[in-house]
This record gives sequence, C-alpha cells and structure tokens, in this order.
Amino acid sequence: MATAVKETGDTGIMANKEARQQWLAEQTAKSKEKQVSFINSISSKLGRARPTAAPAHPFRGAPDFWREFEWPIDERAEKFMENFRAVGGHSLRLGSMEEAKQFIVDKAAEMSAKYIIRQNQPELAEMDLEFALSEAKVSVWNSDPEEQWKARAAEADFGVVVVDHAAAYTGSLTVLSSKDKGRSVSLLPTVLMAIIPIERLRTRLGEVLVEFDRAGREQLPAGIHFISGPSRSADIENDLTIGVHGPGVVYAIIVG
Repeated sequence: MATAVKETGDTGIMANKEARQQWLAEQTAKSKEKQVSFINSISSKLGRARPTAAPAHPFRGAPDFWREFEWPIDERAEKFMENFRAVGGHSLRLGSMEEAKQFIVDKAAEMSAKYIIRQNQPELAEMDLEFALSEAKVSVWNSDPEEQWKARAAEADFGVVVVDHAAAYTGSLTVLSSKDKGRSVSLLPTVLMAIIPIERLRTRLGEVLVEFDRAGREQLPAGIHFISGPSRSADIENDLTIGVHGPGVVYAIIVG
C-alpha cells in the first residue's frame, strides 16, 4: 500500500512539473510575439524593414594608428603632469626615490601631518619613511593582524603608495589591491602621495588594460583602481565638491 501511495505521489509531481514547463513555454512564446509586434511597429513608423540579423562589425577595438601611438618617455612625463594638474592634482618629476622621500618629509612638515599610512611594498620599505618622519607616526598596511586597518587609514593625514601603472594621455594612476596593498591607503587619507616609477608610465590607458587581459581571469587582483586627480563630486545641483569620495589632495610623483 505504501509503495502504491509513493508511486501515485511521484506521478502527481511529474504531472505538475510538466504542466508548469508547458505553461512557461506558452508564456515565453507570447512574450516573443509581443516583442516582434513591438519592434515591427517601430520599424513601420520609421519606414524601414525590421532587421533580422546582427549588424556587421568589421572593426574590433582601437584602430591601428591608436594602438601604435606612443610618446617618448620625457614627453610622456610632461603630458602626464599637464593632464594630472588640469583636473586639480599636483604632479612633479624627481630623479630618485631618495628625492621622493625628502619631498614627502618636507610636505609632512609643511602640512603638519601627524599620522601617515603606507602600503606594505618593498620600494617603500627601502625609503625608510618610519625613520625619516620622526615627528609623525608611520604605519604599514596589514603589518599587524590585530589592527583595524580601515579605521587607521581613515584617520591618516597622508597615504603613501607606489603605483602599478600610469597613463599619460588621461593623467591616470592605476593602483592594484592585495593583502599588502589595501585600497583604503589610496582612498581614505586626506592626502595621497602616489609614487610613479618612470618605467611604469605608459602613453595610453589601453596599454595598461591589455596587461590585465593577458594575465587572465585567474590572475586578476582583488581590485583595480584608477585615480585621475583628487576626488571630485558634482552630482548634487552641479556643485563641485573636492575630497568627498577620496583624498582631496593628490601628489603624483614621477621618479626617474
């Protein structure tokens, strides 16, 4: 008796499933009919036949002349600084990391910076900002697993990073995220000090993006952040406000 009841129940479930699938198929067909009718109506009003095939795309991506466009390194640096300043950023070119360190030290004194956070990067470790900035507290991102690093970054006067890429044509910095390179370091402090090794400065943003394509999906970082000057927001009554969604002051320091 129990077996008969189970078989009857299974049959009922299968019947309900088939009925639902048939109902979904009918609704799908009706929906497609309405879509065709709607597009036909628009085509009729425009006085032309409804397209039934996807349009041809003989060209994909940037044209060849743009792919080949590249400024010499010195012009690249000049164009980057010009474009970065045009959107409210500060930019300069220095000869060495030692000069970059001294610039940061001088600015910290000038702006009375008391708390500085930096990415956990070898280049910054070699700069030894902790010793050079004797009047300020310098923290290294994610160096203490017990620390609340987002909160520390939000309290910081300066955030210091070495960028992964930069594009001269758009005046853009590219900063990648990882366990040693928290996004908060470039996003939350009042002032961002971004160091650009000259060999990482490209002409076009496409030169930067293609590197991520080549790396493949599995090799993408946790975050890819593009920074073109200080935070600028004008979505409320077209009133431009600086520093709402990121640092209000950004220094892009080209080294080399």
